[in-house]
Amino acid sequence: MRKFSQNFKTGASVVAVVVVLLGVYSYRKLQALAADPAADKDCGPAVGSGEQAKIDLERIKAIAPLKDVKWSQLGGSINDASCLNKTEIYGVVEVRSVEDIAKTLAFARDNKLAVTSAGVRHSMGGHAFRKGGIMLDMRGFNKIVLNERSRSVTVQPGATWHDIQNVLHPRFAVRAMQSTDIFTVGGSISVNAHGMDHQAGALAKSIKSMKVMLADGSLQTVSAAENADLFNLVVGGYGLFGVIVEAELEIADNLVYQTGRRVMDYKEFPALFAGEIEKNADIGLMYGHLSTAPSSFLKELLLYTYTKVDGSDFKRQPLGEVSGVRLRRLTVNLSKQGPLFQEMKWLSEKHIEHRMENCTVTRAQAIGSAEACLVNRNDPMHDSVPYLRNSLPNDTDILHEYFIPRSQFVSFVDGMRKVLTDNRTNLLNASVRVVHQENNFLTYSPEPAFSLVLYINQTTDEEGNRRMKKATEELIDLTIAHKGRFFLPYQLHYSKDQLQRSYPQINDFFAAKRKYDPGELFTNTFYQRYAS
Repeated sequence: MRKFSQNFKTGASVVAVVVVLLGVYSYRKLQALAADPAADKDCGPAVGSGEQAKIDLERIKAIAPLKDVKWSQLGGSINDASCLNKTEIYGVVEVRSVEDIAKTLAFARDNKLAVTSAGVRHSMGGHAFRKGGIMLDMRGFNKIVLNERSRSVTVQPGATWHDIQNVLHPRFAVRAMQSTDIFTVGGSISVNAHGMDHQAGALAKSIKSMKVMLADGSLQTVSAAENADLFNLVVGGYGLFGVIVEAELEIADNLVYQTGRRVMDYKEFPALFAGEIEKNADIGLMYGHLSTAPSSFLKELLLYTYTKVDGSDFKRQPLGEVSGVRLRRLTVNLSKQGPLFQEMKWLSEKHIEHRMENCTVTRAQAIGSAEACLVNRNDPMHDSVPYLRNSLPNDTDILHEYFIPRSQFVSFVDGMRKVLTDNRTNLLNASVRVVHQENNFLTYSPEPAFSLVLYINQTTDEEGNRRMKKATEELIDLTIAHKGRFFLPYQLHYSKDQLQRSYPQINDFFAAKRKYDPGELFTNTFYQRYAS
């Protein structure tokens, strides 16, 4: 996620050096904070995530597995990126072809098993699996074909944005995606993801067409013009209407941008966006960071912009991988340790980071300005955030996202500051992005909005879950009071009443799901909890 890459990037060395000079931590402690994870964390069973409907696991375990597909796992449990949703399942199928999907769906129908699709499992509320169900692991179903004449790319759902960028570069770039490249296309479509391009909007607007396999095994072609009702249900439909088997996406030119940044009072941002950024077609990418330092908590905003410049003489270098991973991880984890390091991180981002920024073309090579830095469009989005993974026990980092009408931004931030302060929430990062009105069925943005993305650290014990649940409920109530909506891919700490008030169309969404899938073959933990 580029927002985290920017926040914890080159200024990390300054934080680390100061820590050593002050002797705040022992060398062994610093090593632990910077250490690579040996494997995915196992946090044990989820605490406070809600009761799942009772499943006859003994009946399910007795079902002989299908022999014509590759099972990477039979029985056992699975988890998501939160590490808080450990769930027993029937098994995991490694999908390599459309036939694998069709055979698995037929097997599931015959044996009354639920089916889910998953990529990297960064949805944090059991959206990728269900107790006793089959999970289709789509990551190996990942073919990518560039269509230069039509300026599009045709991909299978397991393709990651990282791999797509490598295929498109250096001539083309992704039009719409998240601000980090680790996610699969199928997962991104299923939540209608958005990112740094405030002009492109969310992913839905760049989808030319898709092929979707329904619960009965039939294949449907859907787009904004063909089978539009189903298209608008699949996009942002959390995998409940079918399995995406192919998508054709519009692509963009790999333009050259000059980076820009400015620090401002958060109250100035809405007017600046409306009066300057929104009207300037040359600003291709933008996002903001709100301060997480105690002295200026959510009161300062650092705005990043990428403005189009003449790239005729610009030599596009191969896309590189993230460097300095352990140092960046150390900075992320130090910022969890208390106010001193939170202040240092924010000071570093404001005053040091940009002077050490990685530029495809350096300042001296650009226009002779000490502040100039030229990059191509692919550069800021080509970040697989390995430094966010760690080996810390009893520790996890959780995403929240809230979509607020643009006129409500300042009031909402003031309310959010109080909620997070009152709950002593350990906020690591707070990003501001822009979304347009989205027309998919379960839209998170029925009108133009600002998106606030929160990255929060918590302990994985009962107390950590209790505190996170309380803060989440209060933030959702605050969002509803400001006529906004909360993003649904995250922890299921909200009530049915909160879901209904934020998404008045939710019952119609569930009714449409039962129309297309009357046997409820596609059933995940989210649906199991809220559609009953």
